[in-house]
Amino acid sequence: MTRIKRGYIARRRRTKLRLFASSFRGAHSRLTRTMTQQRIRALVSAHRDRGKRKRDFRRLWITRLNAVIHETGVFHSYNRFIHNLYKKQLLLNRKILAQIALLNRSCLYTISNEIKE
Repeated sequence: MTRIKRGYIARRRRTKLRLFASSFRGAHSRLTRTMTQQRIRALVSAHRDRGKRKRDFRRLWITRLNAVIHETGVFHSYNRFIHNLYKKQLLLNRKILAQIALLNRSCLYTISNEIKE
């Protein structure tokens, strides 16, 4: 019988895997089995940390807002500030409020005067 040459599909799959894992260290970028394991692990970490990044930024914005509110004496607490914002239906999210608090304090004073009871 004549020799049958295998197709290129598996080689193409491994080449794609090597391109993904080329920046990994040691055997993680050289051995196919460890490459696949590290790829799965990297993708799991990336998926998990996308959600974590959102939580971290939200915490940062809240901390910045709270610090500016306490420092300037605009309100007694962050909690009351956000509560009054929602009551007056001023729909500004925490990211925008934190940017205003850092870059344009006078605008924050205007907002706080608008929502004070």
